[in-house]
Amino acid sequence: MTIVINLLVSVFVIILLQLLGMVVFSWMTPFKDMEELRKGNTAVALALGGKFLGTAIILGVAAYTNTSIWFMMLWFAVGYLCLVAAYWIFELVTPTFKISDHLQKGNVAVGTFLCMVFIGTAFAVSSLII
Repeated sequence: MTIVINLLVSVFVIILLQLLGMVVFSWMTPFKDMEELRKGNTAVALALGGKFLGTAIILGVAAYTNTSIWFMMLWFAVGYLCLVAAYWIFELVTPTFKISDHLQKGNVAVGTFLCMVFIGTAFAVSSLII
C-alpha cells in the first residue's frame, strides 16, 4: 500500500511541476501561447513543444535518479532554471531581432531553432543530474 501511495504522490508532484514549468514559460512571452496555438501559429507550437519536452526530459531524469521527492524537485528547479537561462541567452545572442516578435509572426525557423535549444539544453543539463 505504501508503494502505491508513494507512486501516486510522485505522479501528482511530477504533473504539478510540469504544469508550473509551462505556466512560468508562458509568463516569459508577451503574447498568449494558447491564443497563438488557436490561430494555428506553428512557430509558437514548436517553441512551446520544445519547452514542454525540455521540462519533461529534466523532470524525468530528476525523478529517475532521485528517491526523494524533495531532491527530485530540487534537481528539477536547477534544470528548469537552465532552460530559462537558455531562452534568455538565445535572446542575447540574437540582438538583431526579438525572438518573441518572430514567434508571434509565425517564423517557423525561429520556432524550430528555439525548440531544439530547449531540447538540447535539457539533454545536456540532464547529464549533470545523473
